[in-house]
Amino acid sequence: MSIVQALRTVSFYLLLSSSALLWCTLSFFVAPFLSFRARYHFINVLWCRFAVGLSRTVLGLRYQVTGAENVPKQACVILSNHQSTWETFFLSSYFSPLSQVLKRELLYVPFFGWAMAMLRPIAIDRDNPKAALKQVAKKGHELLQDGCWVLIFPEGTRLPPGQLGKFSRGGTALAVNADLPVLPIAHNAGEFWPKHGWGKRPGTIQVIIGPPMYAEGEGPRAIAELNDRAFAWVSQAQQQISGVEPEAVPNNSHVA
Repeated sequence: MSIVQALRTVSFYLLLSSSALLWCTLSFFVAPFLSFRARYHFINVLWCRFAVGLSRTVLGLRYQVTGAENVPKQACVILSNHQSTWETFFLSSYFSPLSQVLKRELLYVPFFGWAMAMLRPIAIDRDNPKAALKQVAKKGHELLQDGCWVLIFPEGTRLPPGQLGKFSRGGTALAVNADLPVLPIAHNAGEFWPKHGWGKRPGTIQVIIGPPMYAEGEGPRAIAELNDRAFAWVSQAQQQISGVEPEAVPNNSHVA
C-alpha cells in the first residue's frame, strides 16, 4: 500500500470513529423521542450512508448494485456472504428498517451500544449456541411480522474473497416459518476492505441482489433445500463477480 493510501486510510478511521462517537451520543438523547422507523433512519441510515460516502470520498471505494429490481416490497430475510465491515454499513442503509444478529456484549459499550439497543437488534450470547438459535428464531419472527428486514450472515464469520463458508440453516428456517422468501446477496467487498489488517484499496465493489427464493413445501427438508439453493446462488454470483470459483464446501445441506 502506498504512503498516500496509508494516509487516506488513517484519515478515514479517524473521521469514522469521531463521527460514530458524535452520532451515537446525539442519538442517545434524540432517538428515544422518535418512532422506531424514524429512530432507525436517524441512527442507522444517516450514519451508515455517511460511512459509505466517507469510504468513497477518502478511500476511493465505490460500489455498483445489480439486481435492485429483485428487492420485494415486503420485508424478508436477507442472506449475504460476509467479507468485511463495508457490507454491514451498506446493507444497513439500503434496507430500512433492518435488524441483524450481533454479540450481546456490544450493547454494553457506552453510547455506541446504547444507540444500537434502540434499533431492535437480535442480541445473542455466542457462548450458548442453543439459546442463541432460539433467540434468533423468536426475535427474528417478531421483527419480520412488524415489517423489519432481518439480515443474516449464514457463514457466521467474515471470510476472504474466494472462500464461501457453510451456510447455517437459521436464516432459511426463519423465512420458512414466517412464510416469507429469502433474498440472497453476493458481493466482493473483501477484495478492497480485507478481513485482516487495516489497509484499504480503491476500487468498485460489486453487489448483486438475487431473486427472492421461496421454500418448496414445509418442514426441515424444505428448509434444507432452500438453504442449498441460496448457497448455490451466492457461490455462482461470487464466481461471476471475481472470476474465481469459491472453494467448494461439501455437504452444505447438513449444516444446522
